[in-house]
Amino acid sequence: MLEEIPRPGLWKRLMLGAALVIFAAAGATAVAAFHEVDTIVDKLELGPELKLGKGKLATTDPGEPQTIMILGSDRRPKNNSEGALGGSRSDTIMLVRLDPDKKATAIMSLPRDLKVEIPGHGTNKINAAFELGGPALTLDTVRAVTKLPINHVINVHFNGFWRAVNAVGCVYADIDRRYYNDSAEYSYINVQPGYQRLCGTKALQYVRFRHEDTDIVRAARQQDFLRQTKQQITASTLFKNQDRLMTIFGRNTSTDAELRSRKEVLRLLKLALFSATQPIQEVSFRGTLGESYVETTEAQMQQMTHEFLNVEDTPGPRGEATKKVKRPKPKRKLPVVGGLEDATGLGKDQAIQAVQAGAGETLPALYPTLRLQGSVYAGPPRVYKLRGTDGKRYGAYRMVLQTSRAGEYYGLQGITWRNPPILEGVTEERKIGRRNYELAYDGDRLRLVAWRTPKAVYWISNTLLLSLTEKQMLAIARSVRAL
Repeated sequence: MLEEIPRPGLWKRLMLGAALVIFAAAGATAVAAFHEVDTIVDKLELGPELKLGKGKLATTDPGEPQTIMILGSDRRPKNNSEGALGGSRSDTIMLVRLDPDKKATAIMSLPRDLKVEIPGHGTNKINAAFELGGPALTLDTVRAVTKLPINHVINVHFNGFWRAVNAVGCVYADIDRRYYNDSAEYSYINVQPGYQRLCGTKALQYVRFRHEDTDIVRAARQQDFLRQTKQQITASTLFKNQDRLMTIFGRNTSTDAELRSRKEVLRLLKLALFSATQPIQEVSFRGTLGESYVETTEAQMQQMTHEFLNVEDTPGPRGEATKKVKRPKPKRKLPVVGGLEDATGLGKDQAIQAVQAGAGETLPALYPTLRLQGSVYAGPPRVYKLRGTDGKRYGAYRMVLQTSRAGEYYGLQGITWRNPPILEGVTEERKIGRRNYELAYDGDRLRLVAWRTPKAVYWISNTLLLSLTEKQMLAIARSVRAL
């Protein structure tokens, strides 16, 4: 089945936390050009000003690092009085650290269900602060929880997200599994697994999805989408669309008063321009997932803020999904090696189904003979067509495996497109046996293991939480064979 996508001309894009991208777009053309600064100020004034209260935002000297709090909400606040938002809550709370002395841009997401003390309102989920007192109370709450000085606050309305994505094209994203909901309780979504191009509303549905997901996995998915977006951005694409993007951004964004001054915008432009060339360093959330809340200790929060301020990558997985998936016990135990088990028969059956669905001579259906212990195939493989940046159609298939923990999926992707954008993130090449593997790391975790054949490109994708170890990822990749 061929995916319905817009014309293939532009394909570099933007994401929810894309306040940085807008600033970098103008900065990339000419930081010193004051008319660009004036344009940004004019666009920001299209949206309402956030009333945060005096003395709550930290101030820094020119050139010093800044911390920005980015909120994603489904309603733009008219003011910050109590009850003014009529049930609206912040869907995303993300802190971004711009530091010219560091080699990366730090990002830390706070789970929407994080258990906190909201000043003046008692214990609640952190996203309730937005409903009770808008960005002002959210700022007070985040400062109290993290003890971090915050320089600026930007509230992004979700309409701005999908409009911005449509303005410049779409994002090629590696989707770990099928996302589906057709009930009234949660927002509608129907996104199939596999490497694909996400546009507009579908991209928004994907980053906002929370049905059957934990808050920690959801934050990891948003950060992963941001990473893939930033990887595909080029200054030339942003320059061609900057006026339209800044208009969309301004109309769907509220900012603090300081970000409406020429002087402060220029300072932030310089920091954002520097960060545009840096990789994103994610601080994974440390905590436990309960029935109603995500909880963290003071010591865990201190460790996270230390990593955030010092732009240190978190070792190990990007959090832990503690909720286990209930499954019947297997009739017999398979031999386990390094946390993996033999699943040759099941993998071969997946390959046969892929061939029956259309994979074949032009796209040989390879399959893994090893899998993570306790994981299962999440249905038959998806066989589909994908249009590349060159306008050509390419054959593709995806095999999806679910681990024993909720929200954690990994899988095998095959595609006849020789140079998909995802491989631009490769940081190392390694020859093992007869194959040359292309490896993409995220800190100390192996995110992707890819290799090429005469007819196609294949890769093993880690879970969103990067819970598979490097040894496990490489072992699964090496176990892949043809029918």
